[in-house]
Amino acid sequence: MNIFIEKIKDPVEKREVEFVESKGVGHPDSICDAVCEDCGKALAMFYLKEFRRILHYNIDKGLLVAGSSRPKFKGGRLISPISLTIAGRATDRVGKRKLPVRKIIKDTAEKYLKQFSLAKFRVIVDIKSAAANLEVISKSDRAIANDTSFGASHYPLSRTERLVLDVQQYISSQKFRTLFPYAGPDTKVMGVRTRDTTELTVAIAFIGKRIRDMNDYIVKKDRIAIHLIERFKVKVEINALDNTCGDENSVYLTVSGLSAEMGDDGQVGRGNRYNSLITPGRPMTLEASSGKNPRHPGRSYQIAAYNIAKALVERHKIKSAEVQLVTDIGSPIEEPKAVSLKIQGSLKRETAEKIVKDGIVDALRI
Repeated sequence: MNIFIEKIKDPVEKREVEFVESKGVGHPDSICDAVCEDCGKALAMFYLKEFRRILHYNIDKGLLVAGSSRPKFKGGRLISPISLTIAGRATDRVGKRKLPVRKIIKDTAEKYLKQFSLAKFRVIVDIKSAAANLEVISKSDRAIANDTSFGASHYPLSRTERLVLDVQQYISSQKFRTLFPYAGPDTKVMGVRTRDTTELTVAIAFIGKRIRDMNDYIVKKDRIAIHLIERFKVKVEINALDNTCGDENSVYLTVSGLSAEMGDDGQVGRGNRYNSLITPGRPMTLEASSGKNPRHPGRSYQIAAYNIAKALVERHKIKSAEVQLVTDIGSPIEEPKAVSLKIQGSLKRETAEKIVKDGIVDALRI
């Protein structure tokens, strides 16, 4: 196996500046990612049930176009629905049998979107038949790459990364929603560390019908800020664009708890990476893992990179690991063209080969 093992020369925690971002479940990009991921898995399970193999598909293109609304204190109304277009390729015919690919995708998407009960969505499915040469690849008993691509990940998380992820998971939790029922599911956390100082900018879509007036908005926003500061011991600014000297239109107020009802569009691949973070100071890929076939290295190698980095740290006493894998279309997924392991520690080549192989095999599972 073509593995390159190098030492990490510039650990992220020793750099003077670090940026980390995480988008919550209701963010428009997160909605696109999650819907396409669920649709891809539903299609894979259908293929396995009917044909005992996963036929070719890539349901990894999604575009959310915001609707329109008029948020108001104590209420507001939705004017036009959020439009979500799901596009991609999928095997929709085997012999003379027509497969219900589009129905599976639409039903799955609508089921996922039901959790945003205050919002209105319109789902458009624009799926075309899979390319013939990719359908042939999917019939191979070996896992053959259906694209030329790479994956990247790292482990463990830095203190800043862990903080941003913890805050995002907390403000997305049912516990937080119970404490602050006026906070919607559309959230985003941006962490900035400069030397030893870390600050968080947090965006939370407030639900208008649960806010009486501007004074109530200010009080409730401050209540959340104080709660987060006390819980996480970090400086927090919430809804940085707010102008509390204005009216409903000058603060982050929504009808549904989603910015997608009016102000923000979304797209697959613009959200979090596989580890639920966006980390520009680390190796990353722009590939969206969501909705891709397991034999697409843009998916499998992202998962594998994370699995490998985690195994190196947790099982082999590596302090930190950054992993990248690449392959060509038509090549066996389990035999990457090249693997880059950047580590803090020492590692034998035979150990590295086993960890890489195991990580890839695990990543190929649904």
